[in-house]
Amino acid sequence: MNEHLSLWSLIANATLLVQFVMLLLFFSSMISWVMIVQRGLYLRNAGNTLRKFEDNFWSGIDLNQLYHDSGAQGTAEGLASIFRAGYREFNRMAQQGSADPDAVMEGAERSMRVALSREEERLNRNLPFLASVASVSPYIGLFGTVWGIMNSFRGLATVQQATLATVAPGISEALIATAMGLFAAIPAVLAYNRYSASADGIYSSYETFAEEFSSILHRRIHGD
Repeated sequence: MNEHLSLWSLIANATLLVQFVMLLLFFSSMISWVMIVQRGLYLRNAGNTLRKFEDNFWSGIDLNQLYHDSGAQGTAEGLASIFRAGYREFNRMAQQGSADPDAVMEGAERSMRVALSREEERLNRNLPFLASVASVSPYIGLFGTVWGIMNSFRGLATVQQATLATVAPGISEALIATAMGLFAAIPAVLAYNRYSASADGIYSSYETFAEEFSSILHRRIHGD
């Protein structure tokens, strides 16, 4: 009896549709775990880079030197990207002697908004997929369970006496689909909630920096 109801035998003896549901949930779970690890590493690095750049920026370093240093490693991301976008546009327009100070500030702020939008997209990358896995997987698993139980009860019509040994394999294989749905959904929803809050916090810090940097540029262009 135990051998007959082993996990692998139940999966192997399940109907094709239930096996397809299990396979779909398995691959969804594997992909979500890859994204969970990738997002975790990215957000942790983004937080460390944020704190390092803020410490460097508020240390009193010359802005021209900071601009040069922040681009020395190649493509800048995070606060470095926002800073470089605003400072580059500010210098470009300020060097035009006839440029209006308000127009210079508007151009710098517009460049920083574009950079902010780009960074927000990076922070939230793959999070919609995790949200989809978290919300849909239980229902996909439930569909496989319902289908498997329906087949089990259909099979009872061909036997004269229904016993536990008759219905247990069919119901057990059907319930595996629900278990796999939960196995895929629970890590995804936990990761989504955690990473979404982390991304929002980092993005809020980006916005705060952009406003503070805009004030610094405003004082510089107006000679305050």
